[in-house]
Amino acid sequence: MENNKKNNNPMSSESKSIRKVISEYMEQRREKNYRADESFHRAITPDHTRSGEAKRETVIYRNGVDTRFLIYIIVLLCFGAVMMYSATYVSAEQKFGDGAYFFIRYVIFAVAAIAITIPFVIYGRPWFWKCFGTVVYVSSVLLLILVLLPIPGVSASFNGAQRWLDFGIITIQPSEIAKMGVVMMLAFYMSKYDKKLINDKSWKKEFRYGVFYPAFIFGFICALVMLEKHISGVMIIGMIGIALMFMGGTRQKWIFMIIGAIGVAGCLLILVSDYAQLRVNTWLNIDQVDPLGDAYQTLQGLYAIGSGGLFGVGLGNSRQKYGYIVEVQNDFVFTIICEELGFIGAALLIGLFALVVIRGFKIAARAPDKFSSLLVFGLVFKLALQVVLNIAVVTNSMPNTGISLPFFSAGGTALALQIFEMGIILSVSRFSTVKKK
Repeated sequence: MENNKKNNNPMSSESKSIRKVISEYMEQRREKNYRADESFHRAITPDHTRSGEAKRETVIYRNGVDTRFLIYIIVLLCFGAVMMYSATYVSAEQKFGDGAYFFIRYVIFAVAAIAITIPFVIYGRPWFWKCFGTVVYVSSVLLLILVLLPIPGVSASFNGAQRWLDFGIITIQPSEIAKMGVVMMLAFYMSKYDKKLINDKSWKKEFRYGVFYPAFIFGFICALVMLEKHISGVMIIGMIGIALMFMGGTRQKWIFMIIGAIGVAGCLLILVSDYAQLRVNTWLNIDQVDPLGDAYQTLQGLYAIGSGGLFGVGLGNSRQKYGYIVEVQNDFVFTIICEELGFIGAALLIGLFALVVIRGFKIAARAPDKFSSLLVFGLVFKLALQVVLNIAVVTNSMPNTGISLPFFSAGGTALALQIFEMGIILSVSRFSTVKKK
């Protein structure tokens, strides 16, 4: 027995050594296979350290997309498609003779956008999004200018607002493209001039790089959108710009000054614009305004929300969609959700949006470099902002400014861009900064 044990011990130690060598080899292979290529590593060179702190040694790994975020987006799209059919089949039947018109249109745009987005998710790199963002920003400026030109057959208006370009097969709203362009361009600028945003030696240089240039990037777009009389678009782009300046490193004192200046400009706009005064007056005095006039849409939306109660009247059983709410497929689709699914359904939808936003911010926190982090933050912030503002509008918590609900309102351009933006976030999620042990 003792001889057997003595004979087995060398074998056992040898097998352990072999397993150890194999394990080390497999670990080296795994790291080699999943580590990003050297050109990518040099391009992003992540450095999240502040002055006075020791630098962390990091390794960039190429992982799969964030599964949770992907699942949340898929659920949102499916939910949006179901509610698009439920909310619009009456109006679609009346206008087009096909109750599934808006539903089919939603599905076509969603499938097309997903097909276009997938290659960008797979092959997109941070350096590519920098170049792509510059192209998107410049293109949006040109398209916004094109909207303002009286070109027959191209410039399209609706309800007195000239915000669209009609190319026959597709109608484009350039302000939606401009929102994404502003996010990408500001993320690029704030990351490129990171060290110049704060300058203790010269406040002039600090103002130039930390305030004037980034404010001009989104301020110029706001000016073009304002010429379209698109107040909600100006408001969203302005808020996105301020948020990215703050997250990018602009001093808080400058941020507060910008907010103050925008507040003063907003008050002046209300004083000189009859249109703005009418919206504010309707909001503040909803019970005194003509219920069949300026307050009609808001009141009908509130009736729909109130009719839903706790559990709703049932999917497809809305009464307000029978001609009471005008253009139900656009900004007021949330009211039909509340009516048919009740408070519970509305709360679940808001919770789903919250999950998307929280997960998106986590992806931003784990991004490989400042540009990627600001890019994801800006896109997620844009989504959250539009959700909050849309719900605020339809519940009469703020003046009616015509803000669509992401993934639910029937806007082909907006839906396609929202899917593409989520694809950008998924592309960034493939790369993470992991502390090397």
